[in-house]
Amino acid sequence: MKIKEIVNALEMFAPLPLQDGFDNAGLQIGLTDAEATGALLCLDVTEAVVDEAVTLGYNLIVSHHPLIFKGYKSITGKDYVERCIMKAIKNDITIFSMHTNLDNAPQGVNYKIAEKIGLQNIRILDPKENALLKLVTFVPAKMAGIVRQALFEAGCGCIGNYDACSYNVEGEGTFRAQEGTHPYCGKIGELHKEPETRIETILPAYLRSAVTKALLAVHPYEEPAYDFYPLANTWNQVGSGIIGELKEPETETDFLKRIKKTFEVGCVKHSRLNGRLIQTVALCGGAGAFLLPKAVSQRADVFITGEVKYHDYFSYEHSILIAEIGHYESEQYTKEIFYSILREMFPALEVQMTRVNTNPIKYL
Repeated sequence: MKIKEIVNALEMFAPLPLQDGFDNAGLQIGLTDAEATGALLCLDVTEAVVDEAVTLGYNLIVSHHPLIFKGYKSITGKDYVERCIMKAIKNDITIFSMHTNLDNAPQGVNYKIAEKIGLQNIRILDPKENALLKLVTFVPAKMAGIVRQALFEAGCGCIGNYDACSYNVEGEGTFRAQEGTHPYCGKIGELHKEPETRIETILPAYLRSAVTKALLAVHPYEEPAYDFYPLANTWNQVGSGIIGELKEPETETDFLKRIKKTFEVGCVKHSRLNGRLIQTVALCGGAGAFLLPKAVSQRADVFITGEVKYHDYFSYEHSILIAEIGHYESEQYTKEIFYSILREMFPALEVQMTRVNTNPIKYL
């Protein structure tokens, strides 16, 4: 299969429009029309990782953290990023990254962390807002089923764990076709009345273009009527962080020891122990301290993340247990998500998780 087929499958799992504004997820380096010889999966792209791909004979690297975050005016090899770029291009290696789009996606990075901890009743800690649209269109009643199905296949109608969601009202439409038109029904110059169905459905805003294309492809009218309305609803399936519950409560010390072992942490930094039992757990991989107020407001007993600022420990020491486990450690299992997607979609593709530990932080 071609590299672009693999990239398309990854983007279907975590669409690029879900990434945060500061991010640079997606295709970093290379051409996607080449046949894939294998995929190496990693958290960070380093020179050692590129060397590993060369040794394996793989021409695709899939990373969590983007190699390129800023624009470059020259590529001279002055730092590891530039050296990786040069080495990847020289060896015809494509680099593709899934960062905050995978953080925010359903079953993404934070779901994997929650799985490792053993959380139940998992939900998004900070769901995205203003990211949904309502589509309203008017269709001849006898064509409503065909149009609805096309909209659902284009990504409309998903609410929580339900799909194919729509609201339909029967009514009567009127129009008069003018000279030069080719009306689906009615005669030129005559006022026509047609039994119509008003279809309302919901969609992610980033699918607007694709949904419009799908609608126009099947709608029988020469000039279909349709409207998109922005919604203020929260999108509860997409967003930052996770909150859930342990099956049984644990003491603070037992919980921290288990987290240390599960994530192979050299040192778990944590706030003052207050003797609480831990059952409701909030978390965010990487630099997730910005979600501490959300975790507190939702009455979490502990908040786990990769990085926490010094003064946050003072601000929240009485309201929640903070567990800082390291950026790399919190996101290391992201490679398993990549592996599962590619194994399921492309069973014949050679796929391997890197053997290189790219964590730049060492513990004495």
